[in-house]
Amino acid sequence: MLYRCQHAALSIGLGSLALAVGLAAHAGPLDPPAGPVAPAYKTLTEIEPRIAINATNTPGDSDSLYKIVQPGSYYLAGNITGVVGKHGIEIAAAGVTIDLAGFELRGVSGMGAFDGIRVSVNVPGISILNGTVRDWGDDGLDLGSGSAINSRIDGVRASGNADVGILGGHAATVRSCAAQNNGGTGIEVSSGGAVIECTAYDNAGDGIDGGAGSTVVECTAFSNGGDGIVVSLGSTVRGCTARFSVGDGIQASSQCIITGNVCSFSGDGGNGAGIHITGGDNRLEGNHCTTSDRCIDIDSPGNIVMRNTCSGNTTNWDIAAGNAIAPIVSATVNLNAFSGSTYGGSLGSTDPNANFTH
Repeated sequence: MLYRCQHAALSIGLGSLALAVGLAAHAGPLDPPAGPVAPAYKTLTEIEPRIAINATNTPGDSDSLYKIVQPGSYYLAGNITGVVGKHGIEIAAAGVTIDLAGFELRGVSGMGAFDGIRVSVNVPGISILNGTVRDWGDDGLDLGSGSAINSRIDGVRASGNADVGILGGHAATVRSCAAQNNGGTGIEVSSGGAVIECTAYDNAGDGIDGGAGSTVVECTAFSNGGDGIVVSLGSTVRGCTARFSVGDGIQASSQCIITGNVCSFSGDGGNGAGIHITGGDNRLEGNHCTTSDRCIDIDSPGNIVMRNTCSGNTTNWDIAAGNAIAPIVSATVNLNAFSGSTYGGSLGSTDPNANFTH
């Protein structure tokens, strides 16, 4: 028994000695090197290099609650409530990005014709991201009155504003935004602008307006008091849906491409066409229009019309003279159910560019 205890004690002693040797081998010197000790933590600027929008960093003036006068990246740290007689945020510098960070700028009753965010000078490179602007006495976002150039608006919701929900300037890109229940147009861009994957719902004016050379892609315009989507000279509308417009579902002037869109219930409570062309040199291809006053309405010569389908409209085709139109075929209805491997078809045309009424 004594031998076993002595052996155990010897083992414990040797283990402790080995542990001490190991720790000594891996530990640093006990005396620190000469000189000041450098901090191991990051500064506040390194953690958040952007500038918070507040009364200290971005003080306002006589017509703005906050005003940005230097280029840089800014952010909201909380919700902002407007005051009577002032814009929420005024931008008077180029190269400004504002991250709303999921917060909202909210106007108040009786504040007059003031915007949630307004660009007051002709400057390039403004970006507004990720938040809500609502209930302002004029526009939610106004990047157009100051003629901002090459701006970006992404992930913004604009609702309940007295005029335009989102107003971009020239060459603006508006992506993944929603405009609802605004007193004017939901989303509007000037020449060279792009509206991508946006929704305009229940606005008193048009849903989406694009200036000359604009692009509207994969957007939805629903239940707007004017037209669903309106574009000017040399624009493209592709893959969009327009429903329950009081006016036209899609309206275009000249030299436009209108392709792959779905329009229904145009002229709902008013008078409108699924697609209304007011000028020439347009191409209408692969669109589907139903349940409207008119399916496709073309006022002028010089357009080409192919591979469109119309159904259930009061007047399916209303096309002026002088247009190039692929055959319009009234598809016969197959009265018999079908199940099997082959079917002769009932469309009545083998022309790959034919338009169909069904």
